[in-house]
Amino acid sequence: MLSASLTFALLGALIKVVSSSLTNEMIVFFRNLCALIFILPWIWYKRPQGGVKTSFFQFHLLRTLAGLGAMYCFFYAIAHMRLSEACLLASTAPLFIPVVAYLWIREPVARKVRVAIIIGFIGIVLILKPGLGVFQPIAMVGLAAGIFVALAMVSIRRMSAFEPTIRIVFYFTVLSTLISAVPLVWSWQSPQPKIWWMLVIIGFLAAVGQMMLTKGYSLAPAAQVGPFTYGNVVFATVLGWLFWGESLDSMTWIGAFLICIAGIITTRR
Repeated sequence: MLSASLTFALLGALIKVVSSSLTNEMIVFFRNLCALIFILPWIWYKRPQGGVKTSFFQFHLLRTLAGLGAMYCFFYAIAHMRLSEACLLASTAPLFIPVVAYLWIREPVARKVRVAIIIGFIGIVLILKPGLGVFQPIAMVGLAAGIFVALAMVSIRRMSAFEPTIRIVFYFTVLSTLISAVPLVWSWQSPQPKIWWMLVIIGFLAAVGQMMLTKGYSLAPAAQVGPFTYGNVVFATVLGWLFWGESLDSMTWIGAFLICIAGIITTRR
């Protein structure tokens, strides 16, 4: 799982580099297209039982729209924020998953989880710093990415009872590629030659990271695997410091600690 965290941190760093030359719409599309190219052979090799035909297309569409919303928000936040802060805000998803699950599927929220959510939101406030003159409105976009991820995860939970993981991956990759191609009608720009190889690597890292994450959750309970996903925040902090000289203030460090602790508690519960 640490390797998956490093993969996603590297993915974020490359997106930050590419975002200086390409629009957000272009990056999202090529991320999905390249990931599709890499994932299709894996799906063909696995050959899921029953093929890729589904009777629950509406759930796949909802999961795709939520995942795309998270992607657009996360990539935009990476381009305009510190890499570590963008990854941290996107990693708030475990705090929103119990809330979305309760509102949508009436899944009960344990007392420890409610306390953890409160702790996590205190951490979010410390990072956003409203009313202190240093609030960044762009941080709300990063936070929206976490909310969209939570919605995507709950939709996957709804489908997991009747859809295999590989089919969920297939429909998300195909639909996200098709839908993200629509904005290119008005936002297309030809990538520079030096950018093409970065776009291919972004798609490759996205595919590898997704497969690693899927494999990790298949080998161990989510309670044991989930906490390791916060490793991407650590790796992103190191990469941001090495390549962009980014640093975090004390309030952000405290907020990050509270969010990670709260996220680990909600994941284990």
